[in-house]
Amino acid sequence: MLLKKYCMITAGGIIQGFAMAIFLFPHSIPSGGAGGIAVLLNYWFAIPVGFALWLVNFSLLVVAIKWLGNASAMGTMYGITITSLTINFFQVDMYRPSTYVWFDLLIGSLLLGIGVGLLLRQGVSNGGMGVLALLFATYRNTLPGKPLFFMNGSIFILTALVIDWGIIIKAIISQWVSTKVVDFIYHMKIQPSFNPSFRTRKR
Repeated sequence: MLLKKYCMITAGGIIQGFAMAIFLFPHSIPSGGAGGIAVLLNYWFAIPVGFALWLVNFSLLVVAIKWLGNASAMGTMYGITITSLTINFFQVDMYRPSTYVWFDLLIGSLLLGIGVGLLLRQGVSNGGMGVLALLFATYRNTLPGKPLFFMNGSIFILTALVIDWGIIIKAIISQWVSTKVVDFIYHMKIQPSFNPSFRTRKR
């Protein structure tokens, strides 16, 4: 059902945006390639990170729309819009110091993986490098976590060069945790929560 599909996309986008805004971005930890570029645009030009993320995602989506198809492209555009709006809604001051950075990293990465996994299960990308990861998973019939991890590496290095080398370690750990969750959610078999045959049982 189309309604169910877009409800899941909405949930995935909100969870992903919440993880970025509350747990990852305040420590300048990029959630991925697009998130890293958004952090850099905010750092260099003070562009609101939610809008910067939407802009980067939209640009990459335009490049890949030929292979995704209209339905998947529309779902992806909707998903990244929900994510960007969620980031703007929950966004806190950037670059705030915190003694809970590793706790935030763990929780943020787990939530990020759940959000991205929900999106990919619906055949839509979470945007950014996720567009390429979805293409790879679709045409190679494989899980999207590993290509997503490696494609984001170059963005992490750039972010580390500009802001702080400590970020790359946190970003790689975050990606490793989140992509493991992505693969789990993407490959998970969801069973019905009830058996509709109960109506036909004999009394």
